[in-house]
Amino acid sequence: MTSTPLSGLTTPVGGVATPGVFTLTSSDMAGLHLSDSFDEDALRREREKYRERPVPTMKQADLIKKVKEDEASGKKSFSLIVVGHVDAGKSTLMGRLLYEIGNVTEKQKTQNERGAQRAGKSSFAFAWGLDALGDERDRGVTIDIATTHFETPHRNITLLDAPGHRDFIPAMISGAAQADVALMVIDGSPGEFEAGFQRGGQTREHAWLVRSLGVKEIIVAVNKMDVVDWSQDRYDDIVDDMKPFLASAGFHHSKTTFLPLAAMEGVNVLERDLPTEAQWYKGPTLVDALDKADVPERPYDAPLRIPLSNVFKGQTAIASGVAVQGRLCSGLVQVGDNVRAVPGDVVATVRTIEADEDTAPYAVAGQNVTLYLSGCDANQLAIGSVLCPINYPCPLVRRFTAQILVFDITAPIITGTAVELFHHSVNVPATISKLISISEKGQVVKTNPRVLQKGTTATVELTVRSPTGSTRPPLIPLETAKENKEMGRVLLRRGGETIAAGMVMELL
Repeated sequence: MTSTPLSGLTTPVGGVATPGVFTLTSSDMAGLHLSDSFDEDALRREREKYRERPVPTMKQADLIKKVKEDEASGKKSFSLIVVGHVDAGKSTLMGRLLYEIGNVTEKQKTQNERGAQRAGKSSFAFAWGLDALGDERDRGVTIDIATTHFETPHRNITLLDAPGHRDFIPAMISGAAQADVALMVIDGSPGEFEAGFQRGGQTREHAWLVRSLGVKEIIVAVNKMDVVDWSQDRYDDIVDDMKPFLASAGFHHSKTTFLPLAAMEGVNVLERDLPTEAQWYKGPTLVDALDKADVPERPYDAPLRIPLSNVFKGQTAIASGVAVQGRLCSGLVQVGDNVRAVPGDVVATVRTIEADEDTAPYAVAGQNVTLYLSGCDANQLAIGSVLCPINYPCPLVRRFTAQILVFDITAPIITGTAVELFHHSVNVPATISKLISISEKGQVVKTNPRVLQKGTTATVELTVRSPTGSTRPPLIPLETAKENKEMGRVLLRRGGETIAAGMVMELL
């Protein structure tokens, strides 16, 4: 499939465009038909019209029953986000994995090797298949979210390969919001684990981000073990540092798996072909660990919610025209359904559904899909819009409360702190407009605090601010975490670092 992106380029400090994350500017607002007269009272009245949550129709209920039966008897599906510090070998490991399980042919492998050699980057041969953008191949780093599909004996997996460089954290956030399980790749060579694990390294920030975005299970692959001659002491030291850190980030020990490997050589990826000096290791291969990963329960019977991560004009052998991509946070969608995109209040009909690299009559919560739509123009849609049922749209807000966990910050948070607010593929400027309370173990211990320090759990009020070039704050699609957990997660960044993550408590 070929695609022409219509929007969604963010330019970070480094000056390199990052596809897949939508930063609102005044020009981006043009197609969304937002009224200048929208005020908070009008927003509340609009939300009041849709208080009654729709019950699945008989046809939908039958389909949900079928999906659950198929899931119980067949392979379970999940989305995997690959994270870790820059140059840890994430794309190389995934390229090697796809080759080992047969998704990359010998011919494709040879083509990738020749392409990498011509570019003077022969060590990036396995990553070549995933890093498809020219900029990625030239720089030798991933800057977009590469997506592909593969199978293990008991799992269907959608692979999301995230950028490791800190300039591209927004793209990584967009990918992590679509994931169920995380694979963290760590460079085990001398000094490299420490560089990624220290303050400013992406190992720490990626772990906090994926957990805050709802990922509960993590597989930690200690890569490049061949460089340290498969030293058990080196591996154990890394595991001893990572275990308590991951626990503090919210990963339960039963949902955390560690394994050593050498991606370039393919050691401990598919087969247990360990060298003599690695015979001390008795645990799973990477494929074994993936094959046993838990799949979370899906909210199939909840109202449809698809935050859009891409909008483009697509062309395949069987479909063309306006297309959108995203992950179903909840509900289901079928060919022929009429859907509503908010903000913008655009109604369209689903003509074709592509899921797992094939067409399908329907898609359900947890799947990453491409939908071809009719009845709308591409400029009426934007990355960050949410597809919903016509009779139950996602609420639009400019102000809300959230319970947040403050990360390892260098400067405290006070009333009026300016932040970047991230929600799925949208990031907008916002202000922490009120510090409401501080909690410990679920109990409020202080009201109206003056300051929030690292490690604090607090309830705050957030207010969306006007983006550059606009005099009007945008409306963003949000729900409370109680109503829809995936639609109720937010991340806050300041000065290039993630300072807090939270759950939406109340829409104001």
